[in-house]
Amino acid sequence: MTRSPTDTTQDAAKGFAHHDHAHCVSDGVAAVAAQCAEKKLQLTPVRRRVAEILLSEHRAMGAYEILDILREEGLGSQPPVAYRALDFLVKHGFAHKVERLNAFVACAHPGAAHTPAFLICRTCNKVAEAETRPAEGLLGKAAAAAGFQIEQAVVEAEGLCPLCADDAETGK
Repeated sequence: MTRSPTDTTQDAAKGFAHHDHAHCVSDGVAAVAAQCAEKKLQLTPVRRRVAEILLSEHRAMGAYEILDILREEGLGSQPPVAYRALDFLVKHGFAHKVERLNAFVACAHPGAAHTPAFLICRTCNKVAEAETRPAEGLLGKAAAAAGFQIEQAVVEAEGLCPLCADDAETGK
């Protein structure tokens, strides 16, 4: 899937804007379920619930935070339960690991081949996803000059989301 710079700018802004999270969850779970059906992957109740949990937030969540929710709901109490579900979601492009935070976020484009960049608010931990093309930018030029072929890149930027930036300006 090729996305325009306008699409990715809107996606990043959406991650920080107020919007209907129920819509994010229902559309996201439907997309995950459709991709699983198409690829003949098993979307277990725990995997589905972990996807729902990640989709209900626009912030990075640690595995133990997710495990606490699963435990409260009677879906598992041991760390491997959460880690296996997260591994499945990441492996199949339904979630991403945010290395900087050692946490996970739902993918804004489940099933699409893309290289995400994460905009991480250092105050509220909300994460917005934008698409990058590292092979086409400065990194790509440096890699080409070194004879290196980029296969995967992780781009993470830390700063303030619009709400936290406004709060910082007003002294809240």
